Amino acid sequence: MTSLKLLALDNDDLSVISAHMQDAVFRISDMSFQMRPGLFSLAANRFVWEDSAGRRKAYERRRALLSFKRVSAVRSIGFDRANGDNVLSLLAVRYRAEGEGPEGVVELVLSGGGMIALDVECIEAQLADTGGAWETSLKPGHPGD
Repeated sequence: MTSLKLLALDNDDLSVISAHMQDAVFRISDMSFQMRPGLFSLAANRFVWEDSAGRRKAYERRRALLSFKRVSAVRSIGFDRANGDNVLSLLAVRYRAEGEGPEGVVELVLSGGGMIALDVECIEAQLADTGGAWETSLKPGHPGD
């Protein structure tokens, strides 16, 4: 399988990134926010949903980097940011517009009710696989699956 590289500039694009990042897991210490350039990044182990159809035993995860540009602030709820070794699971990435322009809030929705909110000037996100794949026998499950 080739490495995934996606760019999101609107809500429809962001929903594609959300689908690829569903059930990605990461440590709190894998998040970074650089205020001066307005860059938020998250290194995660994403589940390879696009290659999971029809498989029964061996699935894949890949190391990936999700980054957002034009971020002015980052807020979180539902977890202790001081405990960098805690592992979080990403359920969805969604966008909420604020006002008439392109500014709004990107919400990284976490399992267990947590959330990371990014205040953005506009949607500008990138997702790229950064390493090889490895097998996992566990496929994430959701109610109704």
